[in-house]
Amino acid sequence: MSPAGCSPDFGRTASDYAVHRAGFPAELLDRLLASGFVAPGARVVDFGTGTGSLARLFAGHGCAVTGVDVAAALLEQARRLDREAGLEISYIEAPAEATGLPSGGFDVVGAGQCWHWFDRPAAAREVARLLTEGGRAVIAHFDWLPIAGNVVAATEQLILRYTPTWPFADRAGLYPQWLVDLQTAGFTGIETFSFDVAVPYSQEAWVGRVRASAPVSGTLEEDRVRAFSNELTAMLRERFADDPLDVPHRLWAVTATAPAAGRCSPRRAP
Repeated sequence: MSPAGCSPDFGRTASDYAVHRAGFPAELLDRLLASGFVAPGARVVDFGTGTGSLARLFAGHGCAVTGVDVAAALLEQARRLDREAGLEISYIEAPAEATGLPSGGFDVVGAGQCWHWFDRPAAAREVARLLTEGGRAVIAHFDWLPIAGNVVAATEQLILRYTPTWPFADRAGLYPQWLVDLQTAGFTGIETFSFDVAVPYSQEAWVGRVRASAPVSGTLEEDRVRAFSNELTAMLRERFADDPLDVPHRLWAVTATAPAAGRCSPRRAP
């Protein structure tokens, strides 16, 4: 289920999303490759692919990738970015809970920065359906980190003034509940890893990045988005003069192995 009180339209954020949102760091795929979790030539489905950030990481390492998203405008941006990167990725417009893709046809299913928007039990069942026996699932997030007094904390306070119902302020970038989703769907070998990095943003790019987020362009009307952007720009000039800004982020991921044949139906969590 989508988080209560938050039904963003990411199609409205497509242009800013493509330009300003930091993609997943290359180290994510480096770790998955080094562990044998992913191999060149693997058949990969990327749930909630958006503008294709995670999909391009897989494709850039020789995987055959299909991206899935419900937002046609984001998929248009993904195709443009793929062309610029010289990569070929297939895309389908479909929900993660019912992709219409063939059962047992994929080695890896990924979900980057999106699992919280899904009907999670249904999405976990769909992941299990799509994977070959022994196939792998990876759910990953790359989140900015609010620390007392930093630019992220100040930005989140401004977001909450405009979108008081936004449920994701003051988070640590950790998602233990996703482990329960996978366990309940019968996955085994569940493991997590994380690492922190600082992402440089110009002041203009940080305004664009925040504008592309769900509680701003994904929720507010155009005049409110403009007002928010103007206020954020003024706050940065007054309180955070560095340009670029070093914005702390955390990469967090959970990996798991698909259930054996006949064990894809959900079971009661312990």
